[in-house]
Amino acid sequence: MNLILLGPPGAGKGTQAQRLVQSHGLVQLSTGDMLRAEVRSGSALGRRVKEVMESGALVSDDIVIQAIEARIAGPEAANGVILDGFPRTVPQAQALDAMLQRHGRKLDHVILMEVDEPALVDRLAGRFSCRNCGAAYHERNHRLQKEGVCDNCGGTDFVHRPDDRPETVTKRLEVYRRDTAPILPYYRDRGILRSINGMGEMDDVAQAIEGILRG
Repeated sequence: MNLILLGPPGAGKGTQAQRLVQSHGLVQLSTGDMLRAEVRSGSALGRRVKEVMESGALVSDDIVIQAIEARIAGPEAANGVILDGFPRTVPQAQALDAMLQRHGRKLDHVILMEVDEPALVDRLAGRFSCRNCGAAYHERNHRLQKEGVCDNCGGTDFVHRPDDRPETVTKRLEVYRRDTAPILPYYRDRGILRSINGMGEMDDVAQAIEGILRG
């Protein structure tokens, strides 16, 4: 089973993808995670990606496609994948179709997580994570059990992503509306696009996704 989770930055695609990894044994291919790993590596490509991400713009198609196809072709993705953060544009969607066809695959589901944008900006502005293990928290909605100590690993060093600043989030939403929203008719016309409310509780969102997969 191969599926795409669509929605603006911060809609919860990564969280729901991790649940699907656990429940269905799929491999999550998150372009955001892969690109951030490249940034952490300090490579020339990583420096290019960092500049683009911090500006709130989208990373170029050629960079994203290079990263994704290598993973899709790998043995770890043999049983199916969840694409999180890709495709973002119609050309990427077309490239994905061609890529999957080359590997004898097809898309089974495209799920759109719809959100309230003002509430989303507030959600993102409060996010932070443990530098050691990557566990995610929120200043109001998912607080640390013990102030200054990671619930997961006990780490005490936390980071706020630069692209979660309110002004950057607003720009990322503008970019999403301009560049990503046009792919919705592309998948709707193929009859594989379904929409859910992405602003609900995590368990409710997960149930809605499972309903689509079972349907």
